Parts: sequence; C-alpha cells; structure tokens
Amino acid sequence: MVSSAGSKRVTLAHVAERAGVSVMTASYAYNRPSRVSEQARAKVLAAAAELGYAGPDPSARSLRRGSTGTVGVVLGEQLSYAFDDPQAVLFLAGIAEVCAERGCGITILPITGAADDPQRIQRAAVDGFIVWTTADDDPILPAVQATKRPAVVHGGPAVPGLGLVTIDNQAAARAVGAVAFADAQRPAVLSFPLSRQRVGAITPGTGIADVSFSVTRQRLGGYRQAAEQAGIAWAEVTVAVCARNDAAEAEGVATTLLTSAEPPDAIAAMSDELAAGVVRAARALGRAIPGELAVTGWDDAAVAARLDITTVAQSLREQGALCAHAALGQRLDSRAEPWSIIRRSSTRHLPFFR
Repeated sequence: MVSSAGSKRVTLAHVAERAGVSVMTASYAYNRPSRVSEQARAKVLAAAAELGYAGPDPSARSLRRGSTGTVGVVLGEQLSYAFDDPQAVLFLAGIAEVCAERGCGITILPITGAADDPQRIQRAAVDGFIVWTTADDDPILPAVQATKRPAVVHGGPAVPGLGLVTIDNQAAARAVGAVAFADAQRPAVLSFPLSRQRVGAITPGTGIADVSFSVTRQRLGGYRQAAEQAGIAWAEVTVAVCARNDAAEAEGVATTLLTSAEPPDAIAAMSDELAAGVVRAARALGRAIPGELAVTGWDDAAVAARLDITTVAQSLREQGALCAHAALGQRLDSRAEPWSIIRRSSTRHLPFFR
C-alpha cells in the first residue's frame, strides 16, 4: 500500500489501481469528467482521498496542452527591486494590465548571477519571456533564445530573434544633456552601472570603456554629444557610476562630487531616483539649484515633479504593456517608443534643440 505518509510519491497510477479502473479513466475523472460515469469518477476521487492524492500537477498538465497561461519576467536584480523601484513598478503594472485582460499570470524570475541562471530560465513553465534591461553578455539571453518561445527585451540589448521595446536613448540623452549643460563649466553625469559587475567609479568621460549595458552606453553617447555641442570636451566631463538605481547611493556620490576641489555645476542623472539624490545632497550643502548646480533626471517619475526636476519623460507602463503583448505572441512594430523633455526649474535657461 502507498500512502501520503509513505516514502513514495502517490501518482495517478496508484489512484487508478486503488479504484480498480484504468489510468486513462482516472485521468478523465480529473481532466474530462464528462467522459466517465459518475460512479467511476466517485471511485477515483474516493481512492485519491484515501491515498492523499491532490490531483494532477497543474504545471505539467499545462505544458502537455502547450500553454501555461503565464508570462515570465526575467529581472536581473534582487526580487525586491520589482517592488521598490518606481520605474520597475510602473513597468510591471503595464504587464499586469495586459495579463489581467488576457486571463494570464505573471512569474518574476530574478537573476542572481549564479551558474544555474540559464537552466532556471529554460525550465521556467511560462508561455513567453520579458527580459528587463540587461547587458550584452548576459548568459540568460541565449537561454531565452533557446526556448523558442515568444520573447522580448525591454530597453536593450537588441538580440536576433527577440523583440525589443525601447526609446532612442542616445537622442533623448543628447536633448536633456543640452539643457543640463547650458552655461556649465564643469558638467558631470551620474550613470547607471557599466556592466553586470556593478562597480562604482568616478572618472573622466574618456576613462569609460567596455560598457556592456546598452542603455547606459547609448545614454553616455548622447551626453557626450551634448557636451561637445556645448564646446566641452568629453575628457572634461566627470562620470560618476552608481552600482544601483538608488537615491541614497546617488546622494552619497553627489556629496563626494560637490565637496571636491572642482565641484560640478551641472549633473545629468540617468534616472529621477539618482537625480533626487543629487538634489538632496545639494540642499544639504546649501548649493542653489539651478544657480550653482543644474540637475536633470530621467523617466518623469513622481519624485521629479515633487522636486521640480527637468527630466526625460517616457511611459514605462505603456512599454510594459507592449512587452506583455509581445511575450504572448503578438508581433511588434519595429519603432522606437516616444519620449519628450519635461522642463522644470532645476535647470538654467533652456536652449532650443532638435
């Protein structure tokens, strides 16, 4: 006899044997009850209850049918990032909206950098994948490709065979950089990480090399164009790299910059969270914004409006929705998503730009 307390896992075959029916009849009792008599189904359910059998594995059943009704969101961050980061929250809200309409679930798949990350991706019981912004060399990208399921990358990089939802990051950085660096003599950039190693650094622009995060690379390229158009050599622009998109870390880095021998008079930050850290550091040090320090952010999050920060506006919620449609098999149009510059009081006089 096999029981739920025994050493062996109770299977449908055990239930069929106890009920005195075929395995197919036992399967029909759960999956196609109209195909069996009430008497036979009652015997199967009674045997299952006696043996402690909870029913067929729903994930295995879904895979046999070719659909799980679930979208996998591959997040190259700690799981808490999905709930703490305002931009990630908006992005996931867009995904959730589409999934609710389609009757689908969401599985968040955090990537830790462990050797088994690709295997965990390939084993995931999902119908399609959405990959949060990652690095060119991230091994989960070929793992997602290998599944042959619908998949889309948000932000970048562009991967053959996978969809891509992003804005023109270089053009947007050039535009907001033109505003940030107007009348500046010592501009700086507060940057996202350069690689998956997430090493912080403070260096001249020319000291930046091997940027494997495509979004970071494109934005740095745009800021460089803005600086050079303003007559400032890239070597004269300080780039401070943050390990995380975290306001507290940004405040510490900005404090270091602003108390240096040659403090910046303009800082272009790659997110509103980072820009908020800059504003808090400047206020703590008594630096006037924008008179002594111009500040720009990115995303037009609530904190940017609250602190009156000039920023790049994009709809991460809409981008999340587009990603969800793509992961569920809808074809993506090959176009960059819209963005705009929101001008507020954290910057000096505002030049015309294209």
